[in-house]
Amino acid sequence: MLPVSGQQRAVFFAGRAVGFFCLLFTAYCSLSCSIPNLEGGECNEARDAVRQFYSFHFGNDMRPSAENLKKRERFLTPELTASLEKAPPSAIDYFTATEQAPKTFKVGKCDATDPTHTVFQVQLYWRDDIETVQKEVHAEAIKTGDAWLINKVTN
Repeated sequence: MLPVSGQQRAVFFAGRAVGFFCLLFTAYCSLSCSIPNLEGGECNEARDAVRQFYSFHFGNDMRPSAENLKKRERFLTPELTASLEKAPPSAIDYFTATEQAPKTFKVGKCDATDPTHTVFQVQLYWRDDIETVQKEVHAEAIKTGDAWLINKVTN
């Protein structure tokens, strides 16, 4: 066996300590990623419907018009569709409560008032080279038959 100096032994143990802490950190991170979703079933189901609607809305022309409303009917309750059809023309998009279209969105926190009614926080983002601006609206989704539909959007 070759003789080992004190400095070599110190480097060896320091390397093992760093490796141990890296392993510990990786284990901690993997556990934190597996935190269970505490939302109820109605929030999980309705979240998909709200996300699908806003994905469709952001992926198409967002300007308020009768034609654009018609394209969104499948995501909306008949009452909301009728209300928007009767509303006077406006430059403000009902679903984002803004004139200038956001760049992206995120569906946030859910409050389930009962098994057929949920309200979601929808975060809206405008990004440019200098800053990111965030605003939020609240989308109410109700269960109609087997489908979750948007019933109201408020600031």
